Amino acid sequence: MPTYPLYDNEGDTLQAANGRPLRDVTIEAALDGSLRIEDLQVHRSALLAQAEIARTAGYVPLAQNFARAAELTVVPRGEIIEMYNVLRPGRARREELDALADRLEQQYAAPLCAAMVREAAEVYTARGLLRHRDAL
Repeated sequence: MPTYPLYDNEGDTLQAANGRPLRDVTIEAALDGSLRIEDLQVHRSALLAQAEIARTAGYVPLAQNFARAAELTVVPRGEIIEMYNVLRPGRARREELDALADRLEQQYAAPLCAAMVREAAEVYTARGLLRHRDAL
């Protein structure tokens, strides 16, 4: 079980997305110019550790958010922006949302995110928030 705060208690075992140990991501490193943007991107394991801490503390919705974020660490940034735009009400047809959920699950092994998109598709359908074929 990871211990919060992660930087203080897990800094030797957790790492940035590029593999740099979390312990090496310091203000001093930022000031001396040895940090790169890749050093500041979160690694899946750190998000999963945060999810476990939140779950154990009883913050289940927060834990679910961390777990979904962990799944998205493998999705390219540009695609994240595209997904965000598709998920905005009135921006996608049902088929597009279903295709997005399938892509998340199959291409990125992100079943939690896929389930959230499928839930959004159900809500958008029920509330009339889907894009009409001739819109946009």
